[in-house]
Amino acid sequence: MWLSRKVTKEMKNKKKAFKAFKSDKSEASYKAYRAANKACKNAIRWAKESKTNPKRFFRYINSKKPKSENVGSLKSESGLLLTEDQDKAEILNDYFSSVFIKEKPITRDMQFINKNLLIQSDWLTQDKVLQKLNNVNVNKAPGPDGIHPRVLRELCVEICKPLFLIFQDSFLSGIVPEDWRKADIVPIFKKGLKFVPGNYRPVSLTSVAGKVFEGLLRDNIQEFIGRYNVIGKNQHGFMKHRSCQTNLITFYEEVSRSIDQGVAVDVIYLDFAKAFDTVPHKRLLFKLRKIGLDENTCSWIENWLKDRVQRVVINGTFSRWTPVVSGVPQGSVIGPILFNLFINDLEIGIESHVSVFADDTKLGKVIQCEQDVTSLHRDLDRLGDWALKWQMKFNVDKCKVMHFGVKNTQVIYTLNGTELGKSKQEKDLGIIIDFKLSNNVQCQTAAAKASKVLACIKRGVHSRDENIILPLYKSMVRLHLEYAVQFWAPVLKKDIIALEKVQRRATK
Repeated sequence: MWLSRKVTKEMKNKKKAFKAFKSDKSEASYKAYRAANKACKNAIRWAKESKTNPKRFFRYINSKKPKSENVGSLKSESGLLLTEDQDKAEILNDYFSSVFIKEKPITRDMQFINKNLLIQSDWLTQDKVLQKLNNVNVNKAPGPDGIHPRVLRELCVEICKPLFLIFQDSFLSGIVPEDWRKADIVPIFKKGLKFVPGNYRPVSLTSVAGKVFEGLLRDNIQEFIGRYNVIGKNQHGFMKHRSCQTNLITFYEEVSRSIDQGVAVDVIYLDFAKAFDTVPHKRLLFKLRKIGLDENTCSWIENWLKDRVQRVVINGTFSRWTPVVSGVPQGSVIGPILFNLFINDLEIGIESHVSVFADDTKLGKVIQCEQDVTSLHRDLDRLGDWALKWQMKFNVDKCKVMHFGVKNTQVIYTLNGTELGKSKQEKDLGIIIDFKLSNNVQCQTAAAKASKVLACIKRGVHSRDENIILPLYKSMVRLHLEYAVQFWAPVLKKDIIALEKVQRRATK
């Protein structure tokens, strides 16, 4: 047992209560002894289970964290402060629906359909369905159909064949069950003022059975993508063997090399407005067919996107159902890969170095002469034209330019006729980048975040037992010190000391 302090305390209380009972033999002292004995047994059982069941331990730790409402009071357009869950659900539902776009008619050049390429034919089998059911995460929430993931996993053998037949019929007919096209939206606060509806993003809870099928379909599409090299090497989001870290290292390695050679570099950080929510469905399907996806897959996805509805849920209170006329659901299984395929042609014709992680896009260009500046201007014009054609929109106010190099002339750039703001510091995929490519601010920020979490742990957990502190440190503190650290590893002595100080505090 490693919760020795708590167990020891309860054992002492039990011993004390037993002595009191032996002394006077009263009914009251006997009840006190029974209560102490029960508390002692519970403490011992909790200690043993926590040793072998980490989930129980972390459930206890999370229960000690200060609780705050995920969705606080919200302000309506009229300025009225809404506090009731029903009102908050409705206003968020209205906001999330307002970002959808009405798709324009497709043009003649979008009517070309490539012939289907060879695609794996044995991707949907009963054995693969069983494997997916065995891997269902029982800790996830159910979708609008109310079927809990634990039901699917516990009864995986019994329901495997019926589900396989449903999946097979759905895929071959191109008809998606209605429940799979419904989503409960959980609002997740991003940053800014909590009473502003626009500062929340929607995450979809969909049918677990539907997501099992999506997982099988996603695996097949990924196999197709890998076989034919469909997605370019500059896309690092939702791709095997690629990550935020590979995105950062490959891009800034070139920037750093140019700066070391005394050459100026201009980097433009682009921001799409509500990228996942505004993907136009017909244009997406055109691109899926153009790359050669088989017609059964395309037809199934078309039906999956058609007539979708969603509602917002806050503390068990639901808004009304609202039609979803654009976008790919955030929280779905195939949504990310569909988005990747939609923006895959973004870099066609671009002369600058493009680096993409999902919808986070940046352009980098070595600036040695006027022709380089003109080339980067042309690239921005191409991107503007691409966004116009495919009905995507850049949030120009959030698109920034960072000028690297001491000889940089700091040229003014425009996107869609709007001048882009200049920045000396940006957060790129969670890492702070400055115009000197110094990692000092990132090191100090990471150390400060880790120290704050460590202080909370020390205040909330009295035990200093290694078996308690070490798991907490690894899961809650170290992640702040190690996220993409291969990219921003400290060089200066003061930064090394700041990071090591956190670890020394943890061992005291």
